[in-house]
Order: sequence, then structure tokens, then C-alpha cells
Amino acid sequence: MAILPISSIVGSGIGGIAPIGSPSIQSGNRTSQVAGGEAGSGTSFGQVLADQLDSVTRAQAKADNLAVKAATGDLQSLQDYTIASTEAQLLTQLTVQVRNKALEAFNDIMRMQI
Repeated sequence: MAILPISSIVGSGIGGIAPIGSPSIQSGNRTSQVAGGEAGSGTSFGQVLADQLDSVTRAQAKADNLAVKAATGDLQSLQDYTIASTEAQLLTQLTVQVRNKALEAFNDIMRMQI
């Protein structure tokens, strides 16, 4: 198994999550880079979330399928199952953290006084 440099991993996306461009925001007469979505890219935030949830579902299904193959003895390489299982676990943890941050932001907005 080859070890790829970080630049090639980040450039191609990690775990099916494609990198998102950094839009520029004008601040006075200076321009600063902001992490997040690309301005005017045409993809809605809801669509990005739906696509990522589909990615999590596919990763979990792949890990489940490889687990069944490992249990029945049809799996040629145990490394494939380990990698798929870890990827599904990490994507699930990422999804839970995004949900937690969204709920925290919602609660902060609801506590704001008008």
C-alpha cells in the first residue's frame, strides 16, 4: 500500500468529501480568504448536506457488506474491511459533530433577544 503525500489527499477529497473552494471577502481594502463554500457555485447548502449524508450511508453499507464477507470467509483481504469500517466510523462521527454544532447554533439564535 502506497503512502500518498498530504497535498494529493487534500486535493482529491477525503472519504468522498470534496474540498470546497475559499471565497474572498472584502474587508476595507484588504481581501481575506474564508473557509467554507464557494460563492455563486450553484450548489445549495442543503444539497451539500444531503450528498454527504448519502456518502455516509454508502460508506456504512460498504462496511456492512465487507463485514458479512469477512464473517462468511469470502473476504480476500481483512485490510479492506478495516479501512471501510474506519472510514464509516469517521464519517459518522463527523456527521454527529456537524449536527451538534448546528443544534448549538440554533439554540444560540433562539436565546438572542430582539
